[in-house]
Amino acid sequence: MPILGKQSSKDKGAGDNALPKLPIPELTDTLQLYLCCMKHLLTEEQFRRTQTAVQLFSAPGGQGELLQQKLKDRRDKTANWVYEYWLNDMYLNNRLPLPVHSSPAMVFPPQHFRGRSDALRFAAHLISGVLDYKTLLDARALPVDYARGQLAGTPMCMEQYYRLFTSYRLPGPHRDTLVAQESCVMPEPEHIIVACKNQFFVLDVVINFRRLNERDLLTQLERIVKMADSEEERLPPIGLLTSDGRSEWAESRAVLMRESTNRDSLDMIERCMCLVCLDDASGPEISDSTRAKIMLHGGGPNKNGGNRWYDKPMQFIIGADGCCGVVCEHSPFEGIVLVQCTEHLLKYMIGSPSKLVRAASVSELPAPRRLRWKCTPEIHKLLAASARSYRGWIYKDAEDESRCLHTSGSTAGILQVSRTTVSTYESASTRRFQEGRVDNIRSATPQALAFVRAMTDGKLSSSEKMELLQGAIAAQTKYTILVPTTVEMFCCYGPVVPNGYGACYNPQSNHIIFCISSFYDSPQSCSADFSKAVEQALVDMRDLCNTCKPNCNKQPKQGQSVENKENIAATHKEELTKNQVPLPKVVVKAAEQTPVQGGR
Repeated sequence: MPILGKQSSKDKGAGDNALPKLPIPELTDTLQLYLCCMKHLLTEEQFRRTQTAVQLFSAPGGQGELLQQKLKDRRDKTANWVYEYWLNDMYLNNRLPLPVHSSPAMVFPPQHFRGRSDALRFAAHLISGVLDYKTLLDARALPVDYARGQLAGTPMCMEQYYRLFTSYRLPGPHRDTLVAQESCVMPEPEHIIVACKNQFFVLDVVINFRRLNERDLLTQLERIVKMADSEEERLPPIGLLTSDGRSEWAESRAVLMRESTNRDSLDMIERCMCLVCLDDASGPEISDSTRAKIMLHGGGPNKNGGNRWYDKPMQFIIGADGCCGVVCEHSPFEGIVLVQCTEHLLKYMIGSPSKLVRAASVSELPAPRRLRWKCTPEIHKLLAASARSYRGWIYKDAEDESRCLHTSGSTAGILQVSRTTVSTYESASTRRFQEGRVDNIRSATPQALAFVRAMTDGKLSSSEKMELLQGAIAAQTKYTILVPTTVEMFCCYGPVVPNGYGACYNPQSNHIIFCISSFYDSPQSCSADFSKAVEQALVDMRDLCNTCKPNCNKQPKQGQSVENKENIAATHKEELTKNQVPLPKVVVKAAEQTPVQGGR
């Protein structure tokens, strides 16, 4: 497989050639913004030292000018000067395990399967939707995305979509490699890998130049489940190795590659279109929080953790208990691409009834093939070590009460400011530029800090607090554009630092779903406390907005004092009481805090 490097014409979405290159801000603008972002987070002495360092860096003929010129030279020679830096530093250099630490997941609405046959029918229908979507990709017929909000109508780079089913993350001892299939080197993948009971099976979706229909797919899935049930044929859970740290997995893969049987099996997995993971039931409780955990890490090696291959970009999870979704390897594409793809699939399944027509060739279909592994004593030792490691960080670190917080009636525009000023990472799309991915939003703005202090110290009036809230929102919306989902599903991911939080918010048409995660062994973080804080902050802001509702859109006259504005609010008090709509509820739905079997 060739290394994924410069964008080929094959990988370009419609209109990508016309997109501008990602600009480089002037050095003075960059440094001014840096100081602005730092001032409210530092003591006076710390900020003074920071200013001195910035002045030294920006001196004429100094290091800043030299590095700025190197970036400009790079911009002139590449489609996107930051792409390789971002890909390597954000993903490929990271040595942590992919599950929880890197790979996000999309949780589907809960399904209600009456038995195994229902789950397999759902799987066949989903695979049919995947093939339908890939047909659009192969024909370059996917409609171009356009920006919304402040940049409405701006075309977006479509390159990331064409990596969904044609790329693979290859582990390396120091840095991973993102590889992609190209038709000029090898044919597009025409098979998927089905994981069932920690076994892997090749399901050809194109046979004799004909794409399998849903009846064919269901027949093949039934055969796979029957083959997986055979304990005599069952092989060790090789998929556990992909849950290890990246350097450890690279070492284990090198050991596997010594045997030709293993090389053939690895090749089939690495070249497949995607994985479909048929999971066993995960337990009696399938709350939103439990489903999020299953998507993120499969419940560990004692449950469905070995029924995965985390290097593949798209793994569709279909649990016997109706726990379904998709977990993705993040390096080829950003979250919005995952959202768009899964929305298409769910809408396809809703809008296209299952077509279980029996084709004449069904009985002639070749049986799916079980992937074989030659496991030496060394490989068994590596598997045992991976299981211990996986069990350790799943149950010790990531088994925190991962919370799903549902809010209704809250204003989406206030999401980014309902937090304190800690180091916060938020992504903003740069897809309006060639090969654009995302950039960082520093949500801990001075305006956000001023608002949070006003809400907690109790010294300012409601109208003054409202002004500060509007100022914080205005500062935030300069950098970000909201992209809500339209299907009842939600995204989740783990924290990126040991003492931090993963706080994914999923705006719906009339409510918001938060999925909050943290590591269990960190004394500085607690998902339950954070969930309560988010809930209370949203309630407080909702109440503030309702209190100031009559004049929140009124602009004060020149010279009008705060007291006068408060008098205006008092004048409208009776009208507010009379016309105020019932306050929306804020409901927390959270998992029980009982450790799972084999836990801490």
